[in-house]
Amino acid sequence: MSVRLAPSVARRYIEQCGLLFTTSWSVEIIQDMKSYRKELWFNIPSRRAFVNITPQVQECLIESGIKEGFILVNAMHITASVFINDDEKGLHQDYETWLERIAPHEPVSQYRHNDTGEDNADAHIKRQVMGREVVVAVTEGRLDFGTWEQIFYGEFDGGRRKRVLVKIIGE
Repeated sequence: MSVRLAPSVARRYIEQCGLLFTTSWSVEIIQDMKSYRKELWFNIPSRRAFVNITPQVQECLIESGIKEGFILVNAMHITASVFINDDEKGLHQDYETWLERIAPHEPVSQYRHNDTGEDNADAHIKRQVMGREVVVAVTEGRLDFGTWEQIFYGEFDGGRRKRVLVKIIGE
């Protein structure tokens, strides 16, 4: 097994934990670790929607110049999510139906959060179920997906601008 670490991470790990070197483990220090950050902004007019953001994420990867590493795609709002799945309309409708069954929007009075004057408690629950972020391996300059995998932005309380963070680290 091989573990690749940035120099500062490797030094900290060696200092804090010590390293046990065996024939099955090796540590390679990465000298040219790069970091890239970009925010993608969305303003979905409908209350709920699923948007395939894979093309925007791929564009970020190209801009970064990173060929090997990891990419984090993170919804930066508490009523939106990022997830990976198939880009198939029937599946998206199944998600919509299932989420509305477990956390229906109405009646809004069923949620204590809405006692504050909000009407979006269901959106918070839907986000919790669908997830906050995804991490994808970057291999040879491309997103290292499984068959049919795509990255989606899930909106559960639309009508205002929200952002998604794309953070890429690697070399």
